[in-house]
Amino acid sequence: MSASRERFAELVRGPDVDVAEACLLIGCEVEPDLSVTDWLVELDVLAARVTTPDVAGLQRALGHFSGRPEDYDDLRSSLLHQVLRRHRGLPILLSVVWCEVAKRVGLEAVALGLPGHVLTLVGETVVDPFSGGTVVHAPHEPVLDPASLLLRVLTNVRALTERQGRSLETARTRLWATELSLLLPRHPVELRREQGELLLRLGSFRAGAEALEDYAEIVEDAAPEEAEAARRQARLGRARLN
Repeated sequence: MSASRERFAELVRGPDVDVAEACLLIGCEVEPDLSVTDWLVELDVLAARVTTPDVAGLQRALGHFSGRPEDYDDLRSSLLHQVLRRHRGLPILLSVVWCEVAKRVGLEAVALGLPGHVLTLVGETVVDPFSGGTVVHAPHEPVLDPASLLLRVLTNVRALTERQGRSLETARTRLWATELSLLLPRHPVELRREQGELLLRLGSFRAGAEALEDYAEIVEDAAPEEAEAARRQARLGRARLN
């Protein structure tokens, strides 16, 4: 396991998750030499531009951050360092920017996970970072806790690879998104099967077979047919080692 993944695993299972750091560690999967510290400083720089510790101050400092429909088909929109670099991204990453800057100026802010969209609750005011921070009327629930937020970020990456079609590059991207998801304290068990299938596809036959066998053991009581199908895939994978 890489140093960035070890840090990600340590971070997301700790008592106080630094969401910004965790999101930046996701970016290390694409840019292994990424300086997490430098981009955390960039959030400090943005916070220093907030002239008044309220929603209006955040709007003035962060109003140049927004999103466009085409951002949904761009991996950079799911990587915090690229969102900070480009001032564009998916709603959930823009919400991370708002929450992190708000925290740095003493404001309480949380991400709200609506179906198909993410808003930000700052104090008692809901804003839409995707539209530059406009105030909107929306329910204050459900709040995305760190584990749910990070899983949603990584699920967005996996969904993007589905839209991009089958290739080794998309398989590698989907694999790292899947493997980071498995490090979270809560994740769908089906991700273990997905990991195994992706590893087999990328030629890691032993590791893929082991992941599928682990999945089969987990689901055997609840879904015996699913478990047997996974073991069958694992046997085919191991046969390719000969």
